[in-house]
Amino acid sequence: LLMQPLDPYLNSPLLSNLIEGLIRLGIFIAYLKIIGLIPDIRRVFAYHGAEHKVINAYEDGVPLEVETSRGYSTAHIRCGTSFILWVLIISIFVFALLGHPPLWLRVLSRIALIPVIVSIGYEFIIFGAAHFKNAIVRVLLVPGLTLQTMTTREPDDGQLEVALYALKGVLEDDRS
Repeated sequence: LLMQPLDPYLNSPLLSNLIEGLIRLGIFIAYLKIIGLIPDIRRVFAYHGAEHKVINAYEDGVPLEVETSRGYSTAHIRCGTSFILWVLIISIFVFALLGHPPLWLRVLSRIALIPVIVSIGYEFIIFGAAHFKNAIVRVLLVPGLTLQTMTTREPDDGQLEVALYALKGVLEDDRS
């Protein structure tokens, strides 16, 4: 849809779809960059960082306390930010393979393929987490981990306390 004005100048539906996908990816990254300038969103991103630190501490088996959580990374391998990035990347390739059907069919196919693309993205993130020690997998996961630098901030101790409280509540609920 984004490429419709340029389509007459491009001879390749594949190229058109690839460019459209890259434009969507660019819009997403610009959106994250812009909202990251809003003070309230920066605070939300700090809570996101706190969540990651606490989950990393939990997965490492250390006591769930502010002091121990503080030293962990704000990046996490199974982050939703990485997931969204992979959904966008996978959609670029899937839609590029569809050629250039009429507009109504293009819109319908994009809607119909959302569950398939999302499922592939989810499986990729889970696979990546399970095989993170593999050098090739680590390289493939770098873009998602890098993008998380835009959606996480270093939290303060109060934000870590909130994340710890939330995790402990979830763990208690799981035990009952």
